[in-house]
Amino acid sequence: MSKGIFHKKDQPFIIAGPCSAETRTQVLETCTQLSKLGKVDMLRAGIWKPRTSPGSFEGVGAEGLPWLQEVKQQTNLPVTVEVAKAKHVELCLKAGIDVLWIGARTTVNPFAVQEIADSLKGVDIPVMVKNPINPDLALWIGSVERIKKAGIENIAVIHRGFSNLGEKYYRNRPQWQIAIEFKRQNPNIPMICDPSHICGRRDILKDVSQKALNLDFDGLMIESHITPDDAWSDAAQQITPSRLDDMLSELVVRDDSQDHLSHQTQLEYLRAEIDHIDEELLNLLSNRMKIAREIGKYKRENNITILQWKRWNEIIKRSTGKAEDLALNEAFIMRYLQAIHDESIDQQEQVMKN
Repeated sequence: MSKGIFHKKDQPFIIAGPCSAETRTQVLETCTQLSKLGKVDMLRAGIWKPRTSPGSFEGVGAEGLPWLQEVKQQTNLPVTVEVAKAKHVELCLKAGIDVLWIGARTTVNPFAVQEIADSLKGVDIPVMVKNPINPDLALWIGSVERIKKAGIENIAVIHRGFSNLGEKYYRNRPQWQIAIEFKRQNPNIPMICDPSHICGRRDILKDVSQKALNLDFDGLMIESHITPDDAWSDAAQQITPSRLDDMLSELVVRDDSQDHLSHQTQLEYLRAEIDHIDEELLNLLSNRMKIAREIGKYKRENNITILQWKRWNEIIKRSTGKAEDLALNEAFIMRYLQAIHDESIDQQEQVMKN
């Protein structure tokens, strides 16, 4: 499968634009500024926004399609829009939208993806598929297969991270190993990273973008707004076109001839997987200790001892009981549990002293 529209020989493919199309002026000004950078390959704007709360801004809807038509005419750049159902596809095709993308909240639902796939039969248009909200590689691959079976040949995927209860650092934990495994199984499908949704904030956008490029991702989708702090949705993760320009200039693009997964030995690939899993473990341990400190505060306020023997014995029994099923040595699990427990006690003791 050719990478088609998403392929750039020497530089990553860059998609940028506001999270939401808010007004005609906002869309045109943002996209015009982005086009003048000379670094953006495709412009994006959400007009249908699936939100958690019904009172949240859910997009301007079809009213925004003429704005994107103007953007396309004025900038000569292709435009892309998120679709969540067949009606959205129909409206976008009539408006001449160049590329469609399926969002994470839609990818999680095979019925919704199939509805979109059915509406695309006989249509020649590139489609991007975001990973589902939950870390389910099979579901992501299955969504791509549904679009393929509809006859769509030009497909890319977007890695935007995965929802994780209690996550403190990222908005959506990247879990890079899942994206890497998708890439390993589907080496000819372009992989675009969406650092805006992984980060949820501006200060770590560059670091996450650089990591994606280091992992040989094909491009980046970054949310940009002329006045990010005034954005109607996801204000904290958007950046101005000028800041995007600076950030793209600071990113290092490496030659993939040495580092591409297809050229690595199997041992190097497996070691890379371990590195990413280790990073996830560290994030999980950090989150666990934050909860331990909260427990310490509660115990301090209610004059409860740090060590609770009944709870500790329950943890040991539950975890060691799973060791064999997980192909783990029981003695190793005990050493691991003891180390975690000791650190939790130390964390709670620090809380008690304050």
